[in-house]
Amino acid sequence: MSKDATMVRPEIFILRKELHAHPELSGLEHSTKKRIQKFVAEHGPSAQIQNLGETGFAVVYEFAEKGKTIAIRCELDALPILETNTFSHKSQTNGVSHKCGHDGHMAIVSGLLFWLESRPNLHGKVVLLFQPAEETGKGAENIVTNETFKALNIDYLFALHNIPKEPLHSIILPSKGFSAEVISLIIALKGKESHASEPENGINPALALSQIIQDMERLKVTDPTYDHFALLTPVHLSMGEKAYGISPADAELHYTLRTWNNKQMELLKTNVLDIVQRICAQYGLNHTSKWIEYFPASNNAPECCTTIKKAAKELNLNLIEKPHPFKFGEDFGWYAKTYKCAMFGLGAGINTPALHNADYDFPDEIIETGIALFISIIRNLLTQD
Repeated sequence: MSKDATMVRPEIFILRKELHAHPELSGLEHSTKKRIQKFVAEHGPSAQIQNLGETGFAVVYEFAEKGKTIAIRCELDALPILETNTFSHKSQTNGVSHKCGHDGHMAIVSGLLFWLESRPNLHGKVVLLFQPAEETGKGAENIVTNETFKALNIDYLFALHNIPKEPLHSIILPSKGFSAEVISLIIALKGKESHASEPENGINPALALSQIIQDMERLKVTDPTYDHFALLTPVHLSMGEKAYGISPADAELHYTLRTWNNKQMELLKTNVLDIVQRICAQYGLNHTSKWIEYFPASNNAPECCTTIKKAAKELNLNLIEKPHPFKFGEDFGWYAKTYKCAMFGLGAGINTPALHNADYDFPDEIIETGIALFISIIRNLLTQD
């Protein structure tokens, strides 16, 4: 890497492992917030800390000369997954662990403190954004509506996500946006109970459930190279009780929907609800539908993509330009609705376990790469000739 690369202080690796050992679920990141703010107080004494809601906060560096404001965002929350690793920094919270790498993302953003404390010759302002509740899609939505955050007047906002199964230290930049538009749906069906020996005296939702699933399957467009890509995944199904004398009345079906953009998502939602309405009417069922956990598509601004490409080139990093977004959801899309944004992937190694796997652990060796790339981005945007 170039001269902009910085040796990672050992405190950063210690912090990463402490965060991994003490994970917290979305919206409950109180100890995580205290841990990082203590780290900021010790290693970034010239920074200003501004709280953004209960568990979110910003670390602000304002330089003497006026200029643009750049925000670098990371996520605080962990997942409800029981960790199977046995190393010394394994999760100490039963059934909760950092399986998406947010501990590493926090360490990278915290690692910028040491460089910013050296008071580089910059114009403007740098905001280190520590955002809660990414996994539920609520964190970024709450941040963008927070008046304290609005007052920061962000010009550019960047973030990264580690990507297992991609070459170590590579920079992955999808040309059509970073991640998919994602929303989940709960469909509740209500029929009429009867004796299991007399199902004709009731309305059993089983056949309707089966037909809904089959008809939803026909809405899929699984080729990611198509602009009208649509993925519908059934994630949960329940019906009745383990009571063999009863033909049940109630059933519930949960789905997650994914598209590349909001226009396609709105069309898909309409088609899904039409299917549910038609089939429930056919079988005489009442029903309700509830949309939850919305992740807008994370669209990358061309100007920000150009900046990322320039930084990767300066650091002699392998740039992988993907033709379509990643299929997972990322609430970074909330920022893209208002600000010039870009999110990129950081290769976590071909042999690294996949995200959300119980044996996943963020690879420490890519922390320096993430810090160096963000430094290069900040330098290029906040240095004036």
